[in-house]
Amino acid sequence: MKKYKCDACDYIYDEAKGEPENGIPAMTAWEDLPPDYICPLCGLGKEAFSLYEEQTTIK
Repeated sequence: MKKYKCDACDYIYDEAKGEPENGIPAMTAWEDLPPDYICPLCGLGKEAFSLYEEQTTIK
């Protein structure tokens, strides 16, 4: 599963978790979100999101 980060406010949409509080069930792929999906924090649309790759550091 992938994660997408809002470039404006840093909200992360996690496909594995979805947004049950907003009617989006867990395991909902980014491509399956409605075209009018908006960031729940800042209200920008899908175009404001980028694929998010978590950075891991090994100590």
